[in-house]
Order: sequence, then structure tokens, then C-alpha cells
Amino acid sequence: MMFEQTTPQPSNRRDQDFKWVERVASLLDNKYSIGGFRFGLDPVLNFFPVLGQTVTFGTSVILVVVMFRNGVSPKAATKMLLNVMLDAILGAIPLLGNVVDFFSKANQRNIKILKEHYYEGKHQGSAKGLLTAIFIALLCCCVVFIYLIWVFGKWLIGLF
Repeated sequence: MMFEQTTPQPSNRRDQDFKWVERVASLLDNKYSIGGFRFGLDPVLNFFPVLGQTVTFGTSVILVVVMFRNGVSPKAATKMLLNVMLDAILGAIPLLGNVVDFFSKANQRNIKILKEHYYEGKHQGSAKGLLTAIFIALLCCCVVFIYLIWVFGKWLIGLF
């Protein structure tokens, strides 16, 4: 008696999802070429304020979530989300963001992280160290920002 398998094996499912993520990442970052310069939909959609940035950011986050669902480590997922957030923040800067989006290929960097994670065993483990470093850096930025506001306020009061 033969039984048909109705659900794919975990590695098969992961491989299918990985290929899908690669295709979408290529569409966003490298699908088109003009004069040997490769670009995707990400920089093109960025010419539509708010809508384009929202669509590409949402799509990039979905790619990370799909691979997290397939067992990518928290450390790799955190690095991938940082790539996506940095790309979104830089892409949101008027005019400069359009230029940055042609050169910043966050999704391709994320594919590299995924390949290193799945096939080379890199980016394993917890993201606690990475998140702690980010927290400390943000805390330092806040302290510097507050100090600069205080100095500016003191200077402003000195004018009167």
C-alpha cells in the first residue's frame, strides 16, 4: 500500500521558501540592468513618496519573517532586520534616499546572511550581544542629542 506525503519535508519547505525569498530579493534589488548597472524595483518604487517606501519595506520584512519561520537563528534574523531598517531609514531621506536605494541592496545582503547561516553555519545563536550593542549605541546617541539641545538652549538664552 502506498501512502502519499501531503506535507513537504522541513528542509524541502525551507529550500522552497529560500528560493522564493531569493527571487523576490532579486526583483527588489537586481532585476534590471542598464549599461551593466543592476537595480531592482526598490529604487524605482522609492520615487513614489511614502507608498513606494512602505511597499518595499513591508516586502523586505515579509522576507525576513518567512525565513524566521523556517528556523533562521535570532542572530541572523536581527542582522537581516537591521539591514532592512537601515535601508528604509536611508531611503526615506528626500533625494538622497533615491540615490542610496540604487546602491544599497539590503535584500541581497540578507540573502548572503541566509546562505552563510544555512550552508556555512554562521550567524548562529542569540542576538543578545548585538541587541545590547545597539541599545548602548542608541543610548549614547540620545545622551549626545540631549547635551546638544542643552548647549543650544543655553546659547539661545544667552542671545537675550
